[in-house]
Order: sequence, then structure tokens, then C-alpha cells
Amino acid sequence: QVRLVESGGGLVQAGESLTLSCVASKIRIAINFMGWFYQAPGKEREMVAAINNDGSTYYIDSVKGRFTISRDNAENTVYLQMNSLKPDDTAVYYCGVVDRRYRPLGYWGQGTQVTVSS
Repeated sequence: QVRLVESGGGLVQAGESLTLSCVASKIRIAINFMGWFYQAPGKEREMVAAINNDGSTYYIDSVKGRFTISRDNAENTVYLQMNSLKPDDTAVYYCGVVDRRYRPLGYWGQGTQVTVSS
């Protein structure tokens, strides 16, 4: 069974950085499309960034230039480097497997909380 385990969240001040990690098992991230999503209280889960199996990446406009998605195939781990964090980035962040159109395939981790104070 596919398992995704996120870590790295925390409480930071605006302008600071965090790096999230997602360790995958029972799935090879190297040949799959992987995404990071966030979900704020009362809002729907939304994609933040994705990385294709060829290494190309996608970001939503609000995080372009601040967030970087990457992966380590040997460690079967996907990362999200988040710089210049803003209070609006506060949410639970989830790692997920997506299809070529970045639609979630239903495999999720437990999420990791990111809180950015002003």
C-alpha cells in the first residue's frame, strides 16, 4: 500500500524559511508525478507545486519565486523548500501522487502544519 509521510512543518515568522519532506514507500517517485498541496481551515485542498517524472516543475502564481519542489530518487523523497514565508502560507501541507494533469490520485500523507506569524 502506498504510504506518504510528511515532515518539516512548524511555526515561523514571516520572511523565514522551512523545508518540507515527503518520504514515499510502495511507490517510486522517480516515475510518478508528485505534488505538494495545502489546505487552510475552512478551505479546499489546493495544489502548490508539482514535479513531473522528467523533473519539470509547476507552481501556482502565489508561490513562484519563493517555493521550490525537488526530489531525491535514491531516498524516494520529495521536498518543498519554502522561502520568504507569508502569513497567507499558513496551512496544513500534504504530499500527494497526481496524474499528468495534476489531479490527485487519492494517495495522501497525514500532512504537516505550517504556521507563519506576522
